[in-house]
Amino acid sequence: MWGGRTGALLRVWGLWPAGVRGRRPLGCNAASLAGNNSPQCWNCGGPGVPKRGDGFFCPQCRALQPPDLTRDYFSLMDCNRAFGVDTAKLQNRYQQLQRLVHPDFFSQRSQTEKDFSEKHATLVNDAYKTLLAPLSRGLYLLKLHGVEIPEGTDYAMDQQFLMEIMEINEKLAEAQSEAAMKEIESIVRAKQKELSDNVSKAFEQDDFEKAKEILTKMRYFSNVEEKIKLKKIPL
Repeated sequence: MWGGRTGALLRVWGLWPAGVRGRRPLGCNAASLAGNNSPQCWNCGGPGVPKRGDGFFCPQCRALQPPDLTRDYFSLMDCNRAFGVDTAKLQNRYQQLQRLVHPDFFSQRSQTEKDFSEKHATLVNDAYKTLLAPLSRGLYLLKLHGVEIPEGTDYAMDQQFLMEIMEINEKLAEAQSEAAMKEIESIVRAKQKELSDNVSKAFEQDDFEKAKEILTKMRYFSNVEEKIKLKKIPL
């Protein structure tokens, strides 16, 4: 099915979803590896995008090209693949990409480009939200390394930690004043900061099992944070 030139591109860039012609990465790294074997534009059939730049548009007809769904979020958002992320740089990149691909800018373009714009914008939004929060960023980074945490919070944890979570939940259930709520928030925030620092070190040491354990704890505290938000909402 995949042969000749297309097969060569697949070996360089990775597997493309079936039925999508000319799919290419948004960045220039893969294009550099591919040399002159750039995919053709879906619209004009012209040569692929130049080796430099994000390559959202055909250099010949300026048609928006399809997104590469195989590109990881770190690459898309121009971040190093690491737990530590410069959130200011991340936000700037997000705004830059939205100015390029937001559907509002394609209202007068072809339906194909409108569809591609929607897909690009969704991908950018998902990448931004995932990398912005420490927990989701850590879980995503862990997944890139082939390690996933089962859904729910029933992953094996030590009894001392589970007792700590139980006590915090009990305090939250009994909290009747703003001061009591703030105290619990402060405790949880400090715990998350400590865990975030620890998981960063675990990733730096490529200790993915340790990172998995710490991220599971962060997920427990994230559940507590959600309960705090819900309790703040007036009935």
